[in-house]
Amino acid sequence: MRLKHLSPAIGRAIARQRVKRGLTQEEVAERLGVGNEAVSRIERGVVTPNIERLVQFAALFGCETIELLTEASSNPDDQAAHIRGLLATLTPEDRQLVLEWVERLTERLRRG
Repeated sequence: MRLKHLSPAIGRAIARQRVKRGLTQEEVAERLGVGNEAVSRIERGVVTPNIERLVQFAALFGCETIELLTEASSNPDDQAAHIRGLLATLTPEDRQLVLEWVERLTERLRRG
């Protein structure tokens, strides 16, 4: 992944984790002791959080720091791990449905 794409990708991962935990940007800012705008700028990819801040986000969200980076990664193994985590929350029937959609979409994209 090119470095210029890293900030927005990490920001999206942080935003997804925040929403998943049912927190507002204001609540996150308060718990981290930063301004609301700081959280907004990170989530929008304007600012890349340093490692210490990433660790703080992860602790607040109850996830591993690597999860925030893995969601932002363009590495196929990291992406597969992320998808595996998403699939784990679904019923077997729903997992099968997702797999069928991914297969169809992949086939279509390969054809151009």
